[in-house]
Amino acid sequence: MDTRDEWIDLQLAGRGITDERVLAAFRSVPRAEFVPEELAEFAHEDEPLPIGGGQTISQPYIVALTVDALDLQGGERVLEVGTGSGYAAAVLGRLAGEVYTVERLESLADSASERLSRLGFTNVHVRCGDGTLGWPEHAPYDAIAVAAGGPEVPRALLDQLAPGGRLVMPVSAGERAQTLVRVTREADGHLHEDSLGPVRFVPLIGEQGWPEEGGLVRAPARPLDDRAVPKLIREAGEPLHDLDAHSLDALIDRIGDARLVLLGEATHGTSEFYRLRARLSRALIERCGFDFVAVEADWPDAMRIHNYVTDGPRSRVEFTPFSRFPTWMWRNEEVSEFVEWLRTHNLGRRERAQRAGFYGLDLYSMFTSIAHVLAYLDEVDPDAARVARARYGMLTPWQEDPAAYGQAVLVGRHASSEAAVVAMLRDMLERRLEYAGRDGEAFFDAAQNAHVVTNAERYYRAMYYGSAASWNLRDTHMFDTLLALLGYHGPDARGIVWEHNSHLGNAEATEMSVRGELNVGQLCREHFGDAVYAVGFGTDHGTVAAASDWGGPMQRMRVRPSLPGSYERLCHDSQVPAFLLPLRAPRRAEVRDELMQPRLERAIGVIYRPDSERMSHYFHASLPLQFDEYIWFDETDAVSPLQVERRPSPELPETYPFGL
Repeated sequence: MDTRDEWIDLQLAGRGITDERVLAAFRSVPRAEFVPEELAEFAHEDEPLPIGGGQTISQPYIVALTVDALDLQGGERVLEVGTGSGYAAAVLGRLAGEVYTVERLESLADSASERLSRLGFTNVHVRCGDGTLGWPEHAPYDAIAVAAGGPEVPRALLDQLAPGGRLVMPVSAGERAQTLVRVTREADGHLHEDSLGPVRFVPLIGEQGWPEEGGLVRAPARPLDDRAVPKLIREAGEPLHDLDAHSLDALIDRIGDARLVLLGEATHGTSEFYRLRARLSRALIERCGFDFVAVEADWPDAMRIHNYVTDGPRSRVEFTPFSRFPTWMWRNEEVSEFVEWLRTHNLGRRERAQRAGFYGLDLYSMFTSIAHVLAYLDEVDPDAARVARARYGMLTPWQEDPAAYGQAVLVGRHASSEAAVVAMLRDMLERRLEYAGRDGEAFFDAAQNAHVVTNAERYYRAMYYGSAASWNLRDTHMFDTLLALLGYHGPDARGIVWEHNSHLGNAEATEMSVRGELNVGQLCREHFGDAVYAVGFGTDHGTVAAASDWGGPMQRMRVRPSLPGSYERLCHDSQVPAFLLPLRAPRRAEVRDELMQPRLERAIGVIYRPDSERMSHYFHASLPLQFDEYIWFDETDAVSPLQVERRPSPELPETYPFGL
């Protein structure tokens, strides 16, 4: 948003926060003062931001929802649990008489106290301590706001709630997404509770909350007896005897009318994952009329494949697609085979508009995308092209190492190009009707490249913050690109997405959410609900294509057997070599219940470090809340990289994707 008022009007008033006193309080508190200096530019984004100590400043809408639910009229005594940066306490201070806020981390309590004092909030008092025990010296309280999720409302807080008072807090049983609840103490002392909807907060640590073990949050849970779970998985799963011949009819029936089918992977280099995704994608395109496949690849690189499989125009820019690390992720035999099938399938359709597309969702192609925007404008609007060259020119010195640009801006050695790239995108969109009227497809491609430049510029600055900001920016960009593709292909468009499990499994069901991270899967679920069908993939052992370090050569690495206590070990112990396990509508309801308890789950990206596997590659998640289906291969093989750089033969079009 350009101004604080615009942001509040859109994100708060536009989403149902209508109390003018609450809106005025938010307008009077500058959120930028409560976030780290390097994140100040994101202060007006409606997302949580890291503030240190593993804590986050909550997204503004959730703070507003909490404050609004307290129904403060002025003059009240308020207790807040979880001071964090002090932002919510400041907002409460504008509405109430006195605010007492408790923070368990001394560093945050000290910085919040200093900040609130500096900003003139004399009616807000900060204390370091166990917030689950409240602040009894100043009880009773007319309102209590708890900014962390616990297993239940602490008894100590209920005891400090005055008659007629309201308490708002996220509550979770540990294995399900949190629910924001409001507890009202009636005049006769009885407690009334109502739900305000699903939310996600950091855990409430303390004597009457979750325990903390070795610096890692552990939700108390029933003792796990996993001895019977593998047998249940074996009985509930659909054995997959032959990857290339197994009928996919039942899976397609389960997918039903979903607009988006999200196909994950537990690594970026496992042949079986690529091959089954390709098989299912072929079936969805042939039998269900899906319009496109969108993958975790850069837009211009994937557009080369798109033009090849749809017999589209040659690229205006000569470049080598899929040439950046990790090249094997898309330059492999498995992808090449699918691309050839898609081209053959498409050429059987006379109209290009009826041909299934292939697109990239990622944002790492800043300079290739700049080249595509300039080439497009050179052709359709030379005057605009000259302006674009001037605006993008500030980025040119960093072409060989765009990440160095972000570092230079962060330390003040180079001015940010944000305003210039945003202005370029805005100018293109303002001339949408004129440009698209000449060639709608070419304009769509150029506009998406301009979006890539805008978000990549922000990403390369955000990546040095050591926070969730860069992850969230990237996944939000990928989701926005997915929305653009659905819009481009029409109101009834249906799409298939290939990305890593960590991008497509609902982040709210994993420890990612505790770090303030979201992902494509979460955004899809929030936007489309059950019209999304998410499929996760897993393996126990075998080989994988990966590198030991970023930028290193591809290695065929041995995947270690899964750790005890993990979902992968449960699947391995089922003794079924491969299976499909429905989770949204399982064959046996017990399997969903048994797997709901959070467990370890493995994620191998382009880098694999088996010597530190527990620390580097495992995280806690609730599998049935992540995915609608889980596909298992006990032993897997690495993808086969294209060994020889292919050149287009005379009978192949010049747009052959791996030819340059």
